[in-house]
Amino acid sequence: MFGQISPPRWLTDVLAAYEQVFSELFWFVVGFVVIYLFGQVFLVPFVTRVVRSRNRNNPTIETATKTYLRVVLIGFATLTGIIAAGYGRVLSESAVIIAAITFALGIAGQQVFGSLISGIFLVADPDFNVGDWIEWSGGRGTIEEVDFRVTRVRTPNNESISVPNTELTKSAINRPYGRNRYRVTEQVYVAYYEDTERALMELQQLATDYEPALDDPAPNTRIVDLGENAITVQAEFWIGDPSNTDMRIVRSDFRRLMKRRFDEEGITLAPPSAQLLSGEIAVTDGRR
Repeated sequence: MFGQISPPRWLTDVLAAYEQVFSELFWFVVGFVVIYLFGQVFLVPFVTRVVRSRNRNNPTIETATKTYLRVVLIGFATLTGIIAAGYGRVLSESAVIIAAITFALGIAGQQVFGSLISGIFLVADPDFNVGDWIEWSGGRGTIEEVDFRVTRVRTPNNESISVPNTELTKSAINRPYGRNRYRVTEQVYVAYYEDTERALMELQQLATDYEPALDDPAPNTRIVDLGENAITVQAEFWIGDPSNTDMRIVRSDFRRLMKRRFDEEGITLAPPSAQLLSGEIAVTDGRR
């Protein structure tokens, strides 16, 4: 009888090494998945409900809490997976590994950590909330969500853009119009020889009758400049939530109605230059 042939030693060592790798990978996945699923199913919804109940008028805190809690959850699940795979002692005892990880995070994560810190500052700002209308050097719109790295803003063109948190913390943010309304300012140039008081009255009436304009605060008009060639008059009125309104249509419709009203009332808009030519040309037949 022939004896049983055993596999070569090198093959046995390779199989043992792969067995160890797959075993460590298995326990890493188990540890990560258990912690992550537990957090997603139980922890995140519970904490979100608690935050929502205590901050009903501030959805910014709710969305930010959910975002940052998920980040912490991923980090904790990853650490749990490493420990479950049997590498916990290596992480705790190897100063070289800790230094390498710290260095890698310091180099590769500068922008990420900068965005994270900027996002925390934005969330902590009581005047920066979901639903607010803001304007900054790069655009304007309504805040939809403050995320880990970016803030999502809905523009007047109904486009959703992602603005880096660092850009918002470095820029001057203009939010003078309140959370539920937006001020529309329109200017028109009236000729000097026209009755300015009548022009203001017609503009005031037009803004008051304009359907999108709110009654409170009431529309107003004023003279803002006595220019070289014309008098600049201005109308101000407020509309509701700008995220639900196409601002281009609002402005265009008001300008169209303003031009029509001035034409009907015989109010001349300012000429394009300092000289206004008038007269007539007569064409006659030179034959006798």
